Amino acid sequence: MKLPEFSTAFSRPKLLAALTAGVALLLLVVVGIYGLAAGPRQPESPAPTTAHTADPTPSPPGEGTEEPDSDVRQPVVPPVERSADPETFARNVATALFEWDTASGLMPLDYTSALLDVGDPTGAEQAGLASDVATYLPTREAWTQLRQHSTSQHLSIDEVYVPRPWEDALAQAQPGQITEGTVAYTITGTRHRDGTWNDEPVTSEHEVSFTVFIVCAPAYETCHLLRLSELDNPLT
Repeated sequence: MKLPEFSTAFSRPKLLAALTAGVALLLLVVVGIYGLAAGPRQPESPAPTTAHTADPTPSPPGEGTEEPDSDVRQPVVPPVERSADPETFARNVATALFEWDTASGLMPLDYTSALLDVGDPTGAEQAGLASDVATYLPTREAWTQLRQHSTSQHLSIDEVYVPRPWEDALAQAQPGQITEGTVAYTITGTRHRDGTWNDEPVTSEHEVSFTVFIVCAPAYETCHLLRLSELDNPLT
């Protein structure tokens, strides 16, 4: 018996104003749709933060809040492994994107945050990336239902390659139109789900394909995730 599925919807960003009328239609489709037609940009300086200072007057014994149990640890999503190698990083992103466990005590937003941590350092693509990732994860309501079946998921990767349309887009782009080091990888594989139904273990498999857009050297020393294509609608 198959595990409960969930449906998703993908909202594509608007074409960026940086695309000029003289660029070929292919470049408009491949680059403009995913919001990547921007020249090299420097990360914004982080806003200053105010450090939290503890109350200098300690509470008398027996008063105030209780000390937390040091043995109790909150669950955390493993960070996406960073890499300066584009293909390796693309694989790491794909693995993190599909790997979750409803029985972990975590929620979809926790897994989204892990991917945003390796997102665009300038922040320009973060909102779009958050929207992209949300279409790959169950909604909060679906997550609650899947948790009743202790559902977990992971991805086995079959193929990773730079799609021809992206190569064509790079060849036709004007100097500075696409940040140097930006690359797209199309990934194919199988999504595996495991869980229980009537206290019996069940599994399901589903072939998937998608494209990840990342930026690496020489723009940055390590790769960063920019955007994701619609699931099962990659560049090929």
